[in-house]
Amino acid sequence: MAHFAEVDPSWNVLRVIVVNNEDILDENNVEQESLGVAFCKNLFGEDSRWLQTSYNNNFRKNYAGPGSLYDPGRDAFLPPQPYPSWTIDEDTCLWEPPTPAPTEGQFIWDEGSISWIEN
Repeated sequence: MAHFAEVDPSWNVLRVIVVNNEDILDENNVEQESLGVAFCKNLFGEDSRWLQTSYNNNFRKNYAGPGSLYDPGRDAFLPPQPYPSWTIDEDTCLWEPPTPAPTEGQFIWDEGSISWIEN
């Protein structure tokens, strides 16, 4: 099954739907994102905007979900930023804390002190 994310004009993901693989195959039985986009627009209106997303993260870095954002410059879906101090990892397009989490014990992020505190 193929997955397509609807995005608003600001690239916020509104929803993700499943499209049957047969609906995105061209005459050579090759999957084409454009056919899936056309399929989605036929169902939800020509003014809607759709992008294919990968459940297995095979492309566009991360699986899209409501609340995530599509970044056209990176051609990637970004999950919501958990804290203002966290920055995006350019390789994974996932949010990273300013300092890595401790490996021993249980810690939670404290944005006020911008550090990990024992839970």
